[in-house]
Amino acid sequence: MKSDRFVGRRQRGSAVVEMALIAPVALLLLIAIMEFSLIFFSTLTMQYAVREGVRYGITGRVDADPATANQQRYLAVIQAIKNNSMGMYDSFKPVISVNGTKYATSNAYSASMFGGPEDIVVLRIDCTWKVVTPLISALFTNGQYQFSVAATMRNEAFSATTP
Repeated sequence: MKSDRFVGRRQRGSAVVEMALIAPVALLLLIAIMEFSLIFFSTLTMQYAVREGVRYGITGRVDADPATANQQRYLAVIQAIKNNSMGMYDSFKPVISVNGTKYATSNAYSASMFGGPEDIVVLRIDCTWKVVTPLISALFTNGQYQFSVAATMRNEAFSATTP
């Protein structure tokens, strides 16, 4: 009789102990899934933005340039990328490479950076994503995920006088 009474008492609180052991692991797994989902989402979003920017750029159009006077094709292409990046473009501190030439700042951009009619254009953007979760950031160099997105297309036979 005495043994039955102690069996019930020894089981009290075991669920709390089990939860205390499992909860940190489960939360870390959940946060890791969310962090990696954001990383993959941002990579795919930037890939889409670059592809759409190049698709716009091969037409030779300039109407996406935010300036109303003296519109430039290279500014229009970069604006098309920004418009399709869901606001992520500026947060990544991107480095643009066109046909192997790097343009690290907007001051380095040039009017001829996206080529002329019938030229093949390879646009690549190198991005850096700051990983937020401390345990996950230990997996990446300097706690940053660095990735590149690229698109290659051939310019259409647009008028060479287009700015």
